[in-house]
Amino acid sequence: MVGDSDATGDGNATEDIPSVDYVEGTGIPVRGNDIDTDQIIPARFMKVVTFDGLGEFAFFDQRFDDEDRPKDHPFNEERFRDASVLVVNANFGCGSSREHAPQALVRWGIDAIVGESFAEIFAGNCLALGVPTVTADTGTVEALQDWIDANPDGEIAVDVAEETVTYGGGTVDVDVDDAQRQALVEGIWDTTALMKSNTAAVAETAASLPYVDDD
Repeated sequence: MVGDSDATGDGNATEDIPSVDYVEGTGIPVRGNDIDTDQIIPARFMKVVTFDGLGEFAFFDQRFDDEDRPKDHPFNEERFRDASVLVVNANFGCGSSREHAPQALVRWGIDAIVGESFAEIFAGNCLALGVPTVTADTGTVEALQDWIDANPDGEIAVDVAEETVTYGGGTVDVDVDDAQRQALVEGIWDTTALMKSNTAAVAETAASLPYVDDD
């Protein structure tokens, strides 16, 4: 579940963009460093007009062999099927800048990602979808992954505003990039929706530009 605030008229949020103060849900651990975007969504599944349906192909080559037989992977385990908090290790989302990677994770059902570190472009693409990418040290992340393995039905609360993760009766500190935290909490993470909600101001600015031709 993603927490949000009501829109306000003070410019900090709009009717179309919810603020993302926190995310609550069960977790799913995907272990390993340097998991790149081609592992998250293989390139052959990117030949689509829209992102609809990408979720079923998340981690496809890690989940199935060449004959489409299931392999051992958390995304194949029924106990994690409804999880919304993904917990990963270092340099997650490296490689290609394809936005299909976070799109696939969102369509699988992921609302937040906790990890040791993220590729910068991947984190930016997640922000554009309203998905927090929060970081913690190796020990903290591995302890959370172990807890999820032992408690697949256990609730995890990612508090973006307070920069904490709560699970198993305890709370740990995490880091949220300052710009990301502001955008999520104030409801200004969706730049396209933000422009649509301020069309008059955009038109006024465009009209004042000397290099914009009305024709």
